Amino acid sequence: MKLITAIIQRKKLDDVTEALAAKGVGGLTVSDVQGHGTQKGRREIFRGKEFTVDFLPKTRIDVVIPAEEAEEIIETIASAARTGEIGDGKIWSTQLSGVVRVRTGEHGADAI
Repeated sequence: MKLITAIIQRKKLDDVTEALAAKGVGGLTVSDVQGHGTQKGRREIFRGKEFTVDFLPKTRIDVVIPAEEAEEIIETIASAARTGEIGDGKIWSTQLSGVVRVRTGEHGADAI
């Protein structure tokens, strides 16, 4: 099993969730987060004063899937989230040693 984590632009959330649903992904977790990558924030002007916003608003998506589906799901997220502009985000995967569904006590792939 793999945990796929994606940090994307907020405006692309609907596109990504629709693409994942079309691939049969049944569950995911979405969080509002802040951070920056290469772009290092942005400059803004407020009431005539210029200041730098260091952390930009982003959306984090976490999906647990069988390991053999990881590359396909990563490509699905990347395609749906891509705008071609700086700040599109990052996606990574993490190997999971186990998953338990709390309600039923199921373990492993049965708990996904």
